[in-house]
Amino acid sequence: MELQITWFILWGLLWAVYFALDGFDFGASILYPFIAKNEMEKKAIIHSIGPVWNGNEVWLITAGGATFAAFPTTYAYMFSYLYTPLLIILFALILRGVAVEIRPKALTDRQRKIWDLGIFIGSLIPAILFGVAFGNIFMGLKFDDAGYYGTLFSLLNLYGVVTGLLFLFTFIVHGGIWVALKVPEALAEKAIQQANRFFYLQGAFAVLFLILTAFYTNLYDNYLKYPIWFIVPAVAVFCLFGIRIFLSKNKIGKAFISSALFIISCVFTGIIGLYPNLIPSSIDPKYSLTIFNSSSSPYTLTIMTIVVAIFVPIVILYQAWTYKTFMYKITEKELKEQEY
Repeated sequence: MELQITWFILWGLLWAVYFALDGFDFGASILYPFIAKNEMEKKAIIHSIGPVWNGNEVWLITAGGATFAAFPTTYAYMFSYLYTPLLIILFALILRGVAVEIRPKALTDRQRKIWDLGIFIGSLIPAILFGVAFGNIFMGLKFDDAGYYGTLFSLLNLYGVVTGLLFLFTFIVHGGIWVALKVPEALAEKAIQQANRFFYLQGAFAVLFLILTAFYTNLYDNYLKYPIWFIVPAVAVFCLFGIRIFLSKNKIGKAFISSALFIISCVFTGIIGLYPNLIPSSIDPKYSLTIFNSSSSPYTLTIMTIVVAIFVPIVILYQAWTYKTFMYKITEKELKEQEY
């Protein structure tokens, strides 16, 4: 039981870290065609995410791998019930990766515009659909022992769409702040303006999400049972205000940290509310997949815990080194020398 709870926490943490890291890649790529008005500015934005975006997606692979290894039944049902949206997300991520790598090699303006569109679409679709998927998981999927009764369009319900738009605007703000940290001043100003503009949509959808959660889900049950956990959504609210305060004071680094912590605390707000469920059934709770009825054996979880204790710190150290190495302001001279 302790191992199952441990892996539930790790499962939530891996998704939270992924959204906090790849989230700014999504946001920067969505803002890319709107704030970059010339080739130098486009190169600057691509170069701002170029050294790190691939490494950030390691956390997506790790989160998916952890789901498969720790909760194989949940993995099987999730990739069956949500097959279409997850496949669309996969194709979009492939499109973004290909576009980022091939665009610098484009020979004509038309080719560059095509890959610019690929960068945008390949980031917009996952940003929304990840939110839609998690919104529906929070709400509960329509399934019983006979199978799943939903479709792609049934996932696009009010709560799922609101959660998807909350993810979208959160990532746009996150990405705008990241771009402002990395690019030359003139472009950084435009990125900050967009982050400030979308912050109000982020805040509005965060409030709407919290309200609709009370009507569409049972997430608040755990909070009412153990009020101490209200500290997690309180941290999210605090960090949300922190983003606005730090942006107004032009403290971009602190604004970025606040944004990352907002994403992590938001994810854990949902994870805490889900416990012990992984995929609740909206038909009858007895059909829900939980950390207890869908987990691997204690032996498997023990081996996995040892593996994680050894290798995850190595990944963290490597990524920390990467960020430390590339955490500097990009200059026009560097852009002229680089392929991007």
